[in-house]
Amino acid sequence: MKKQTKMAFFLACLIAAMGFLSQAGQAKAIEKTFRVKPGGRLVVDSDMGSIEVRGGNSNQVEVRVIKRAGGWDSDQAEEALQKFQVDFSQHGDEVVVEGRFKDSWFKRYSGKLKIRFLISVPETFNVDLQTAGGSISVDDLNGEVRAKTSGGSLNFGSINGPVWGKTAGGSIRLKGSSGSVEVKTAGGSIDIGEVEGNVLAKTAGGSISIKQAKGNVIAATAGGSIDVEEVMGTIEASTSGGSVEARITRQPRGDCSLKTSGGGVTVYLARDIAVDLDARSNWGKVHCDFDIEASSNSQRKSVLRGKINGGGPKLFLRSSAGAVRIKEL
Repeated sequence: MKKQTKMAFFLACLIAAMGFLSQAGQAKAIEKTFRVKPGGRLVVDSDMGSIEVRGGNSNQVEVRVIKRAGGWDSDQAEEALQKFQVDFSQHGDEVVVEGRFKDSWFKRYSGKLKIRFLISVPETFNVDLQTAGGSISVDDLNGEVRAKTSGGSLNFGSINGPVWGKTAGGSIRLKGSSGSVEVKTAGGSIDIGEVEGNVLAKTAGGSISIKQAKGNVIAATAGGSIDVEEVMGTIEASTSGGSVEARITRQPRGDCSLKTSGGGVTVYLARDIAVDLDARSNWGKVHCDFDIEASSNSQRKSVLRGKINGGGPKLFLRSSAGAVRIKEL
């Protein structure tokens, strides 16, 4: 990352911090800098607060923690700021940042206290981030990214490495990854760009969108649509309420499955892909652009089974309340 890019980031952090500090109530900022080598690790574990991480151009981890207390008189606000402690430690090229409440103070007064972690790391670095309440964002980075929050969104830039993310409630967005991706949310949408490896994406309520996966895809939602613009491996996609659409551009080496309980299923296949088709719609029709070497039950408009291009792995398509379409790319 260029020096001006890094400077722009810290300028933005400074402006954000000034705005954060100028709000009603009392506020304090903590700053720490650690010398490290590229390829090290940042660990953040906090009882609350948002976490923002960006890759820099120096061999340093720079941490700025902003604490703001509002809604009390000055003595109570000061006590609130003191009750939330931030500890720092370094072990070689690993930097650990921990945010903790004293005693049981968190349960009583945390709603009036806001915490924000602004962190810069070398552009090649691994991060392991966890907060009990707040959003997490990681900008472009070379390394492994792990992020977990009990309530908030997850946002990732272009990550040159594997990505693992989990939130108990919030959306998940990933621009891209050169490794495998595993993301889960208990409630929110998932939006993934281009991924070199396998993708596992699950949400208890929301849509799933994947631009490209060169590996295998497992996508599941309890309520929302699934759209995979391109998958080069196998795919398992299922939703309890919404449509499912996928484009398979290379010959799959294993079985593929697309299922929905409330919508249609559309799969686009490259012209030379060979599969054993097993398609059914309970309340709709099955439409296929390919010539089928049909097996039994093929005369029913809601069921179509047979071989495409001589057959191969199974392509299992199911819809409870919509049409099933097999289209040629």
